Amino acid sequence: MDPMERLLAERACERLILDFVHRLDLGEPSSVAELFTEDGVWRWPHDGRLVEGRDALRTYFGSRPADRLSRRMMSNVLVTVASPDTAGVISCFTTYRVDGYEGGVVPAGPPVQIGHYEDTFHRAGGAWLLASRTLHLPFGGPTPRSNVPAS
Repeated sequence: MDPMERLLAERACERLILDFVHRLDLGEPSSVAELFTEDGVWRWPHDGRLVEGRDALRTYFGSRPADRLSRRMMSNVLVTVASPDTAGVISCFTTYRVDGYEGGVVPAGPPVQIGHYEDTFHRAGGAWLLASRTLHLPFGGPTPRSNVPAS
């Protein structure tokens, strides 16, 4: 690959990672399934969780509680382009979230999760998609309930 092709591939993968967290936090969570290949996989080895295929991914991510407020901070995104149509990415994240959100400002507390993702990307038809996403979560805890009434 020439340097410009590599740069464009890296940027496309970075953009997809940001699109993923924006859809979870600010959009329609089930729509993240469209960012995966048709046979895409999401896994969390810690508890053996494995979700395979777009339909299952749509159901899994769409099952988030309707009253959940979350924001993820992504950082340290390292894209390694292996070929014109494959790439690997490692990225770190921090998640703040509460359940029971009814509006207003929630007092900031500590993050609920800090970890990293290991991703595999494939390009088909010119578009980069997630083939697999593996969650590694060395810091995690329960999601608190908001005790702030709507304003």
